[in-house]
Amino acid sequence: MSSTSGQIADLRKSYERAELSEEASHADPLQQFDQWLTEAIAGQVPEPNAMTLATVASDLRPSTRIVLVKGYDARGICWYTNYESRKGQELAGNPYAALQFHWVELERVVRIEGRVEKVSAQESDTYYASRPLDSRIGAWASPQSQVIPGRGMLVTNAAKYSAQFLLQPPRPPHWGGYRLVPDQWQFWQGRKSRLHDRLRYRQAGGAWVRERLAP
Repeated sequence: MSSTSGQIADLRKSYERAELSEEASHADPLQQFDQWLTEAIAGQVPEPNAMTLATVASDLRPSTRIVLVKGYDARGICWYTNYESRKGQELAGNPYAALQFHWVELERVVRIEGRVEKVSAQESDTYYASRPLDSRIGAWASPQSQVIPGRGMLVTNAAKYSAQFLLQPPRPPHWGGYRLVPDQWQFWQGRKSRLHDRLRYRQAGGAWVRERLAP
């Protein structure tokens, strides 16, 4: 065993910042999420909109990556990406996924599971048009998840598409938004002595059922 491995085994933290009770939490998980995300932003947590996206390929191998939430409402949680990327291909074969937010400074985790669908072309167009020009060109320049000979290819592609589209690049047909429609949420609040608070919301009969899980 390496010295670093030994040090990791000895790491400990006492979670004592807050609590999460059934009485103080919202009956609607979206409202609870909105409250926690608002508090993460107000608390200046680094990249509070960053979330881990987990997908599963047809060979049943899971994979994860970090994406940024770009919108949420009663319909679900949205992000944008290349449809031809690994995650896009996996979602095409298996449209179920999981999201996780980890706000370390607040000792909080939110887990969301559900079915994923593409957002409308109009929604994708609107968000794409709001992005900085370099990011819009980047969506054309990068064949995401594909093997490339080197960074020079990306630079060359960016220059090519910049010259082709100037200041008005259209949204690439392979780029757009996804929406995860939740059927389960979990909210985790760190507590002392590893007796953490963990509330799950699950769909049952068209309504949300809130229940406490052992940590």
